[in-house]
Amino acid sequence: MTDDVGHEIADALGTLLRRGTRAQLYARLTDGLGEAVDETTYPVLSGLARTGPRSAADLAGEIGLDRSGVTRRATRLEEASLLRREPDPDDRRATLLALTETGHRTVRTTRQRLATLIEASLVSWPPEEAQSFARQLHRFVTTGPFASK
Repeated sequence: MTDDVGHEIADALGTLLRRGTRAQLYARLTDGLGEAVDETTYPVLSGLARTGPRSAADLAGEIGLDRSGVTRRATRLEEASLLRREPDPDDRRATLLALTETGHRTVRTTRQRLATLIEASLVSWPPEEAQSFARQLHRFVTTGPFASK
């Protein structure tokens, strides 16, 4: 394999990981889901759906925001009954953020919207190529430079 392949993949990932690209996608996924659900609060909802209840500090590291940013967004989501704060069973001084059932339903809606957008973007691909791409992307994410160590 040549460095050209690495550069091509790096360029594509650079586009995917740009803040503007993510914000545009998040805006599409959250459109019409309520005032509290937008491109700024989506990472908190999505992060909690992936990880389960977390402290604001732990979630901040998971989603790439600072603790105060997570706390501000969590307050908006709590006011909309999408998440709740609960005592940390391991540390009575700490508070965990957790999705409510409404929060879980909202995340399911955004994930369905994302799956629909992805499927629509692959409609012109032969099915075996789309399936191969999905398998290879999963393999790259789980074993490549983004894999958890």
